[in-house]
Amino acid sequence: MACRVDDPTYELKIEKFKVGTAHPTGEVSVSLDHIIHRIGIGTDLHRLEPGSGLRLGGVDVPHDKRLSGHSDGDIVCHALIDALCGAAGLPDIGEQFPDTDPQWRGVDSTKLLEKIVERVRDLGYAAVNVDIVIHAERPKLSPMKAAIAERLAELLGLDAECVSVKAKTNEGVDAVGRGDAMACTAIAGLRRV
Repeated sequence: MACRVDDPTYELKIEKFKVGTAHPTGEVSVSLDHIIHRIGIGTDLHRLEPGSGLRLGGVDVPHDKRLSGHSDGDIVCHALIDALCGAAGLPDIGEQFPDTDPQWRGVDSTKLLEKIVERVRDLGYAAVNVDIVIHAERPKLSPMKAAIAERLAELLGLDAECVSVKAKTNEGVDAVGRGDAMACTAIAGLRRV
């Protein structure tokens, strides 16, 4: 198999293998929109406090507690922002949106995510896929995972199948396990655009 890469167009020449429907010459055009060039990881953790207003991935989640934070405390958006920043070589969320700056007080974290998606695009990258793990004892998040994935896909300009959302308990261990906090881990893959 021979492969030639010309920037910005990628061309793949298959000599001995069939990929989909092969042309008689053995050459096929292959879209590399899902090739990952850079990967980043992000994490976030916030305390829970009494009150309504729990948001995860830009989705309102019914619960008797909310996440404490300078912004809306959306751990999913925050972890994803750090994953995107890491993959693109940008400073972390705390440097870009410091909690000492009053303009970010109570802000909807999806607005912060939109700003980062734009900055990543300005650097010549776009998300290919993201993988999210939410750590929480309560509420049970299985019924919300699809809505969170769809909202994140919308914000990132991806198909929903490119966003994986999983939820785990901490089996009663540590602040998350006691129900005092929630945490999130996110991984993002970027491609050149």
